[in-house]
Amino acid sequence: MHLPYQRGPLHHLPDTPEAYDTVLADVTEQALARITPEGNLEHPDAHDDIGDTSLGMTSLLALAWQRGKDPRLPEAVRRSLAFHLRERVHTEDNPGYPNLRAVDSGLPHARYVLRAGAHPIGDWPSTVWALLQALNVLDAADGLLDDEQRAELGELAHGYWRWLTEATFFNPQQAGNQAIGCVVGGLMLARRLPAERGGAVRARALSLYAEEIRAHRVRDRGALLAPEHGGAYDNNYGPISLSFLAQAHRVSGEETFAEDGDTLARYIDARLTSGGYDQGGPRYSEQHSGFESVLGLRYFSARIGSDLGRYRGDTRWARYAARRDGRIDGHFAFMLVWQIQDTTRWHRTPSAVPVRHHLRLGSVSVAFDSRMTPSLVEAAGTYYLPAAVRRQHGFGPVTDGFLLCRPMGEVRVADARANGLAAKLVTKPVVGPDHVLRHVRSLYVTDGTSLWVTVAVERLDGAPYLLSGLPYAADDGDRVRRTAEGDVASAGGLRLTHPTDAGPDHFDARGELTQEQAAFALAADPRGYGDPDAGWRHLVSSTALEADPAPGAPEGLHVFAVRYGPTGAFTPVFEEGADGLTVGTEAFTAVIGAVAGDSHGEPSLLLHR
Repeated sequence: MHLPYQRGPLHHLPDTPEAYDTVLADVTEQALARITPEGNLEHPDAHDDIGDTSLGMTSLLALAWQRGKDPRLPEAVRRSLAFHLRERVHTEDNPGYPNLRAVDSGLPHARYVLRAGAHPIGDWPSTVWALLQALNVLDAADGLLDDEQRAELGELAHGYWRWLTEATFFNPQQAGNQAIGCVVGGLMLARRLPAERGGAVRARALSLYAEEIRAHRVRDRGALLAPEHGGAYDNNYGPISLSFLAQAHRVSGEETFAEDGDTLARYIDARLTSGGYDQGGPRYSEQHSGFESVLGLRYFSARIGSDLGRYRGDTRWARYAARRDGRIDGHFAFMLVWQIQDTTRWHRTPSAVPVRHHLRLGSVSVAFDSRMTPSLVEAAGTYYLPAAVRRQHGFGPVTDGFLLCRPMGEVRVADARANGLAAKLVTKPVVGPDHVLRHVRSLYVTDGTSLWVTVAVERLDGAPYLLSGLPYAADDGDRVRRTAEGDVASAGGLRLTHPTDAGPDHFDARGELTQEQAAFALAADPRGYGDPDAGWRHLVSSTALEADPAPGAPEGLHVFAVRYGPTGAFTPVFEEGADGLTVGTEAFTAVIGAVAGDSHGEPSLLLHR
């Protein structure tokens, strides 16, 4: 079984001018075969997200004509634009729309669903998308549109902007990507207006970004991010926001968009595995976008110097939004236009700069959450999620059902690199059920092929074990397949356990449900409305790797040692001395400094082969 949305890395898509001309030629033939006598270019199966689709097709035909001068296109552009202006512009309030600030304004908007009163909640983003499509048509209008059509479309674009910023509450879905997209629309519109009107629109767009988006940023993993559907980051919409930030910077030159894009790009880089898999989000925890994210990932990969294009996109939408038959839909077509216009090239190599919330070398990576607990481990092409025990999620020592990974004080981090090795030491104060403060020292070392994890903690009562992850998925070419096992070795005993109880709050990796499906089953609302991250937090137990203590630990300590990756002998040795705890394996020797740290309390880490 393969995961449905995470497919090929987006930087594998050809992005030369010739490749894009081939895409536009495909779009042209589909459009000319589809266009109705009235000028409608909508996919015949389109129902929702429809308000911008015919106009999006028009924008692609206009761009194709500017690049290739196909004589068949001018008439199709004019006829399809006339259809949108005549049939898809709504100036009467949609019955039931809850987010109006001005009733009966007469300002134009686009409909998410055409039938009046049917799902009006989607009209705000649909109007953002229609505004952006209209502006792209105007940008390609020379030689295509007469003065009357050009003027009517220009007034429509201004009307869309006014509806979004005057007649409605701004960003009613609290969706960062929609809000930044609206700001982009204002910035693009401002360039087309006379100086005084354009200056006012630009100023309004910048103030909306500062006061309605930037002022409400939330912190996750050390980064301040525009909120997305109530959370900090969504696996589907986060990279789309990055594309909007790229376009905002391209059209405005404002450094704020570049700086915020750099922050989001580095955050994404620290989340993504080497293989491009990631998981988590308040809207879609495993769904990945496709062509909509290319512009942002490519633009900021060059700015931050890392291979963001490894993001596994939904390549069924590699070039454009497509319906189930694979034919183009037209929705979000502005993202294809912008990525064709942008000349930035992919940065294809990883950054070598150590970052707090990530360890990566070769095909191995560990992403850490805000508490510096692994949120995702990757080794030998297998991905391990945090396992669950008694509703506690994470990686760490467990004693009497209590997981010791939640910090009760400052978490300290040290990084080291030497002779083809990369390592991270995380020192975390924790309190167990006995109310005793202990220090969990977790050492992660990789040679780019295997990952060694050593965890030392003051001695625990009972029969402790190390919760070592939930084997969940594995690379399979340009797909990710489900799994319930991985290549893991332990210095002590090792068990792969599965829930003994049934029900939605117990996740057995051997089953058919994906993580996202299981999370929505536990969420308060269904897919598309609910928060899968919030649902997943209700998980009581899961498939889990459990590693017993390693033999030969120094007196007063429990030490756990696990290796993820190729099989072979694994007999680590440990020694406590004046310099700290020495860990020796077949691949490296590391010295973990004393818990007290240096004069500033910071831990020390020495690493060599």
